[in-house]
Amino acid sequence: MKKKRKSTKRPLSGPVPDVMDIKTLARYLGLGRSKIYGLIRLKRIPASRIGRQYRFSKELVDAWLKEKLIISQESQIALFDKTER
Repeated sequence: MKKKRKSTKRPLSGPVPDVMDIKTLARYLGLGRSKIYGLIRLKRIPASRIGRQYRFSKELVDAWLKEKLIISQESQIALFDKTER
C-alpha cells in the first residue's frame, strides 16, 4: 500500500515567519517544493544557504514578488484613473 504524501500546496495559515524554510516558502507562495528548488538552481529567487539547507527572508521574497509584477504600478494607476481624456 502506498503512503499518502502531504501536499505542500496547502495555503499557509497564521502568521508568516520572518525566515522561512523550503516547505514554509512553498506553502506561502502556493508552489511545490520542486518548483522552489528549480528557482534556486536558476538563481531566480533570493535564498540563503546555511549548510545543506536553504532559508528565505520574507522581506526579500515579498520585494522579489513586487519586482516580478507583470503590470507596472503606473499602468495600474492609469487603468483606474476616472478622469476623462
